[in-house]
Amino acid sequence: MIDKAVQILQDAKHAVAFTGAGISTPSGIPDFRSAGSGLWDKVDPMEVASIFAFREKPERFYEWIRPLASLLHDAEPNPAHIALAELERAGIMQLVITQNIDGLHQRAGSSEVAEVHGHMREATCMRCFQRVHSEEFMSEVIADGVVPHCPECDGILKPNVILFGEQLPALAIQTSTQAARQCDVMLVAGSSLEVTPVCDLPQLACQNGAKIIIINYSSTYIDSAADVVIHEDVAEVLPEIVSKLHLPSLSVTNRRANNAYH
Repeated sequence: MIDKAVQILQDAKHAVAFTGAGISTPSGIPDFRSAGSGLWDKVDPMEVASIFAFREKPERFYEWIRPLASLLHDAEPNPAHIALAELERAGIMQLVITQNIDGLHQRAGSSEVAEVHGHMREATCMRCFQRVHSEEFMSEVIADGVVPHCPECDGILKPNVILFGEQLPALAIQTSTQAARQCDVMLVAGSSLEVTPVCDLPQLACQNGAKIIIINYSSTYIDSAADVVIHEDVAEVLPEIVSKLHLPSLSVTNRRANNAYH
């Protein structure tokens, strides 16, 4: 299967990646649904991570997100993130569509990233809609669980992640949908494809003639239609695929530059 994936990527003219929480778990970031360790295992997401709950009790959201924010702050890109960046650098991977909010793709060196569930780099004031860089307040959130307020109007700041009940970011969805229609290969890495509506993108790509590569521990709804299915650790499989493509590695200098906070 790895050799077949290598050949498909070698022949690709417009490859796109679709990544989920499983690509970041090797970096120490838990996923949302795994029994015993998932972020939704002990809380009701509608009570802590919906836009309705946030408006009513933002302090509860920030108390819940404190440990996750700390993990995101300390996390580093793993070999799977770096492998995708190397594929982009080689001209094979045109876009990474990600459900993740951790920014690790950019820190690994990927420049074309569509974040369909938002990100933690900025927050928006719920009153005046001023955008504030998260570095200005996140250390206090992590340390004390303080609810951050807008420096302009003192309104409550909400991180630019998509909560339950919110619309997905229009530009990211438009970019991702267009990419799914145009790509000739879609590589699904670390996603069980259970979160709608973006889980439909591989099906859209398949319907438009793209070859599908799945690298994920658990099965997905599209496994039976995929050209390659590998139920193994994405942080081991992706680097092995890239090594067999004989691509030039990212230089140490470039990797350090790309690890800067975006």
